[in-house]
Amino acid sequence: QRQLKIAPAAMAARCRLAARFHHIHGANIRLDASHTQATRVESFANGLCFSQEPLAPGQIFLVEIEEKELGWCGHLRVGLTAHDPQSLEVVPEYSLPDLVNMGDTWVFAITRNHNCVVVEGEEVQARGRPLEPFLLIERVRIPRDTLVGRSRPGRYSHILDDLYKMNVLPATARRSRIGVLYIPQPDGTADLHIVINGEDMGPSARGLPTTQPLYAVIDVFASTKSVRVIPVDYGFPSLQTLCRLVIQKHIVHRLAIDGLDLPPLLKSFCQHE
Repeated sequence: QRQLKIAPAAMAARCRLAARFHHIHGANIRLDASHTQATRVESFANGLCFSQEPLAPGQIFLVEIEEKELGWCGHLRVGLTAHDPQSLEVVPEYSLPDLVNMGDTWVFAITRNHNCVVVEGEEVQARGRPLEPFLLIERVRIPRDTLVGRSRPGRYSHILDDLYKMNVLPATARRSRIGVLYIPQPDGTADLHIVINGEDMGPSARGLPTTQPLYAVIDVFASTKSVRVIPVDYGFPSLQTLCRLVIQKHIVHRLAIDGLDLPPLLKSFCQHE
């Protein structure tokens, strides 16, 4: 049986290089100078973006929703494609169905209830507790803290506080973080996984080829206006992160952090990023 072994240092270096958007993108997309922020400047379509490089096995391409736009139906779409963006004569208007119809592409719309492919007779595995420091997807281990989107405390923070204590936001909310990766399987194919705010949604597609480079697909569609790539460090959680996990387990309301005898920077880090 094939084993997936990834050196954390090598993966971290590769992820830092790959945490950018490709210069090939949809007609309505504007990239910032660093190629880490993608904004759809008009309409609701032509918002396709790709990772700058193909993903390595177990490497997550993670984005945060930075800006929403009212008046449109539909949300962010993410997935993988075996098409090199450089080879596209024209970037399709939509990921679904246009890019998918070209073949060797697997893309899913992000909703509150996400799609998971379960083989007949297979039990759905229990997902890890959100407060655990690592997300484990088969043999891939990713520090969870970077994967989690957090609301900022404020006037309506009491509404979101239960979600905050669980380290989750609604999947399509501003500041939500969504990632895509693939996990090789013993039969030589791969499973596509989508991670939403630190929670693995399970296999969204199976049978992906591992003999072709696979690029991340991010479709900045409809009500999603702008996203930013978030670099993921595959090393160990920081001391700040471990402190935050302990504090979050014991507070009733995040605003109670203000009353704790902690350094101001740590208080801010515990309340939001």
